[in-house]
Formats: sequence, structure tokens, C-alpha cells
Amino acid sequence: MSVRGKVINIHSLGATVRLEDGRLASIPRADVEANQTIYSRALGSRTPLPFDELRTAKHVVATLVRNEVNDTVVPTSRAPEITNALFEAHMTAYLKDTEEWMPPDRPTPIERHFIRKHRRAAQFSQERS
Repeated sequence: MSVRGKVINIHSLGATVRLEDGRLASIPRADVEANQTIYSRALGSRTPLPFDELRTAKHVVATLVRNEVNDTVVPTSRAPEITNALFEAHMTAYLKDTEEWMPPDRPTPIERHFIRKHRRAAQFSQERS
């Protein structure tokens, strides 16, 4: 039997749905994992979804109707530009300029950082022993 309902809770064992007639139904974990984006979106927007209802001796179990759900996401705006060629060129020039600041006979700043961290961690492990 097909019914509509609103997702009211998503938890580690599945989800809970309030059906149109007011009853509560549980959704198995496997169905929630298979349709995570649909359930998360429906929980946030409180939009009703179509479910197949299965009555057991103790409670109602529902699963998402497969053929009626359209999970297409239509973007509302253009995607942000992740790279910027001018910025990358400035960063490359800056790093080339600062290369000469680093003394050639010493470890790089990141290596010095990890050496200090390692020494400090060794001190703490000796204190606890």
C-alpha cells in the first residue's frame, strides 16, 4: 500500500516518518543508506515523500517508493570558480622569492616544526613512564 509521509527523524538505526494519517512508521537502515540524500533533504524541508507501507505485528515499516522519486538536483546558481590563474601566479612568485630566505644547511621550516613536536612528545611520554 502506498502512502505519503514526512521524515521527522534520521538516526543510526534508520529513520522515523509521520504518515499522512498521523501514524508513525519506521524506515529500515538499509533504505536510509541507499537514499541518504533524499531523506536528508526531506527532513530539512519537511516535504512529504511517497512510501510503501508494510504492517508487521508490532508496528508499521515503510520504504521509499522507487519509481516516484526524482532525485535530480538543479543548481540555483553557477558553481564557484575554484582556481584563479592570477592568484596562482602570485603565489608561485612569492614562494620563489622566499626560497632564498631558507638557509640551505638547515632543515626546512616544516621539518623543524615536526622535529620540535617529536622531541616534545618524547618528553611527555618519558614523564608518564
